[in-house]
Amino acid sequence: MIEFPAWLAPVVPAPARHPALAVAALGSAATLGRGGFALSSAAFAGGEMLDPSFTAEEEDAVAPPLEWSAPPPGSAELVLVVEEVAGEGKVPACHWLVWGLAPQRGKLLEGEVPPRTGKNQLGNSEWLLPAPAPGETRHYLFQLFATDLPLVLMPGARREQLLGALQGSVTACAVLHATFTGGEEDEDWADGQDFE
Repeated sequence: MIEFPAWLAPVVPAPARHPALAVAALGSAATLGRGGFALSSAAFAGGEMLDPSFTAEEEDAVAPPLEWSAPPPGSAELVLVVEEVAGEGKVPACHWLVWGLAPQRGKLLEGEVPPRTGKNQLGNSEWLLPAPAPGETRHYLFQLFATDLPLVLMPGARREQLLGALQGSVTACAVLHATFTGGEEDEDWADGQDFE
């Protein structure tokens, strides 16, 4: 079995580590945080739980806001891959593929529709709302890549196509970790019972 890269371990907590994560395949010790390249969110700090407004627990949920610092000079494009790690052995589930982001300091606003998106785990192009089972905690890794060449990909590309196109062209990468625990189902509410 492929081991999780040692250079990535300091920024990815043990429960969120999986050797099949995009950053494990595409990044390196030299590109991680190169030149101060970093990814953050106004809605959560690294390691914190996502607000339910970004998950399947709320009806009008949207993608969380993200912002990043300037990538190294010479970068041509920024690419975002969000994956979920849900226990040992399970392959990370793809929640969002975004590319075509300008190679400069920037942000995605809460619920903003990005320039180009690929297919998530369910085969659509939206932010896939986290939906762990009640009481189950899952880990979400937001992975941002700077490339030295613009991607030539059709909208709707799949994760494998995107990762293939990124091979050998990543100049820097940054990661941001979040968690979410499924809420307990209210059985009485689900049964439609009235309480006076």
